[in-house]
Amino acid sequence: MRWVTAKRIFFFAVLIAVTLWAMRTTVPEKARMAPLEYKFRDALSPVQSGLTWVGKKVSYWISFPVSMVGAAERNRALEEEMAQLKSQVIQLTEYKLENQRLSELLGYKQVMSQDYNLLAASVVSRDSVSWFGTVTLNRGSRDGVKENMTVLNPEGLVGRVVTASFTTCEVLLLTDPRSGVGCLIQETRIPGIVEGTMGSSGMAKMIHIPNNIPVEKDQVVVTSGLGSIFPKGIPVGTIVSTKNESSGLFVSADIRLYADLSKLEEVLIVTSVNPAALTGPGGES
Repeated sequence: MRWVTAKRIFFFAVLIAVTLWAMRTTVPEKARMAPLEYKFRDALSPVQSGLTWVGKKVSYWISFPVSMVGAAERNRALEEEMAQLKSQVIQLTEYKLENQRLSELLGYKQVMSQDYNLLAASVVSRDSVSWFGTVTLNRGSRDGVKENMTVLNPEGLVGRVVTASFTTCEVLLLTDPRSGVGCLIQETRIPGIVEGTMGSSGMAKMIHIPNNIPVEKDQVVVTSGLGSIFPKGIPVGTIVSTKNESSGLFVSADIRLYADLSKLEEVLIVTSVNPAALTGPGGES
C-alpha cells in the first residue's frame, strides 16, 4: 500500500510540473525559451509537420468528390448556355436572311408597280409527290387571288395559280410537265412554248421553235404575252442546248430557268396588269 501511495504521489508531482511548464511556455509575453523548451519544440516539429500533411491530404480527398460534382454541374450549365447561344445565332442568321429576301422582294415590287399590282406571299407547303410540281401559298380568295394569276419573284417567272381557297392557293410551277407558257427568244423574237419536264431541277424545255432562224446558246427567253395568262416580257431563262424535233419542222431547246424553284420561300402574285404592260416595252405586241 505504501508503494502504491508513493507512486501516486510521484505521478501527481510530475503532472503538476508538466502543467506548470506548459503554462509557462504558452505565456504570450514570454520573449525567450529555456534550452529544454527548444529541444521539446524541435522534437515535436516533425510530428506537427506530419499531422499537417495528413490533415491536408484528408481534407483534399474529402473535398475532391464534392468539387468534382460542382465541376460537373458547372460544365452542364456551360453546355446548356452554349446550346442556347448557338440556337440564338441560328435564329438571328435566319432573321437576317429573311430580311434580305423581303427587302429584295419589296424593292422589286416597287420597281414593277408601274406595270403590275403585286401581292407578296409565302410558301407554306410543297407537293410531297413531285417537289418541282406545285407549291401552296398563304394567300387566297380573301386576298383577291384567282385562278391563272401569274406568280413570279425578282429572278423570274415561277408559275401560275391553279386553285384558290379562302386563305391559300396552289401554284403550278414551270418545271411541272403540265405547265405550258407562251414565250419568245428575246434577241430574235422567235416564238415557242416553254413546258416542264419530268424530274427536272431548275430546267424546262422550249418546243415548237421554227427552224428557219438559228437558235444559239445563252439566248434569253421571256414570256410572249400570248394566251392572256402571263404578261409579256417576264424573264424565264436562258437557252442551254438545242436539237431538232422529230417532225423536222421545229427545234426544241433546253432552258435553264432564272428562278430557283427548289428554294422558293417568298413570291409575288400578279393580281392585275396595267394596260401598258400587256403589250410589253415600247408597245410591242
